[in-house]
Amino acid sequence: MEIRVNPTRMELNRLKKRLSMARRGHKLLKDKQDELIRQFILLVRKNKELRERIEQELAGAFAEFLLARAVMPLEVLEEALMYPTRDFALSVHKQNIMSVYVPRFSWQEKTAEQGDAGIYPYGFVDTSAELDISIETLSGIMPELLELAQLEKAVELLAAEIEKTRRRVNALEHVLIPKIEETIRYIAMKLDENERGALTRLMKIKDVVRAKT
Repeated sequence: MEIRVNPTRMELNRLKKRLSMARRGHKLLKDKQDELIRQFILLVRKNKELRERIEQELAGAFAEFLLARAVMPLEVLEEALMYPTRDFALSVHKQNIMSVYVPRFSWQEKTAEQGDAGIYPYGFVDTSAELDISIETLSGIMPELLELAQLEKAVELLAAEIEKTRRRVNALEHVLIPKIEETIRYIAMKLDENERGALTRLMKIKDVVRAKT
C-alpha cells in the first residue's frame, strides 16, 4: 500500500530523497546487524569453552572436598571454614561493543595474611591435604567466574540488540522502503497521465484554432 500524498513533482522529489535515506539507513543497520552477529558468535564460543573449563574445575574441587569430608570430623571441617580470611572489592566498568555497553568486572583481593597461606581460612594441623586442594582450586576459579559472568551478560545484551536491530532492518526492508517505492511509482504514473492529458488538450486547442483560421 502506497503512502497517501499529493501526486506532485515536489512530493516526488521529496520521496526520492526519503527513499535514498531509507536505503542508506537500511545498509548501515544491516552492516551493524552482521557485525553484532559476528561478535555474538565469538562471545558464545568463548563463553561455552570457559563454562566447560570452570565446570570441570568445580567438579574437581567438589571431589576433593568430599574426600576431605570423608577423612575429617565434621566439626573440624565446619570450624576450619567458619572464618574466611579473604575480602574482595568488586568494581564494574562498561565496554562499548557496536553501541552496546557490556559490563567489565575487575576486583581486588585483601587477605588477612601474606603469601599463598592467605587463601586458607584455617591452620594446617587438623585439616587434610584434600581440603587444601579444594580451597586452592576454588581460589583460582574466582577470576574465571567473574569473566564468565561478564561474558554471559554480554551475550544477553548483544542478543537483545541483535533482535532490536533485526526488527528495524525488517521494517525498512519489508515495510517502509516498499511503501515509498510504490508511492513513487504511483506519483510518476499520475504525473505522466497529467502530462499526456495536458498534451491532448493542447493538441485539441490547436485543432480548434486551425479550424477557425
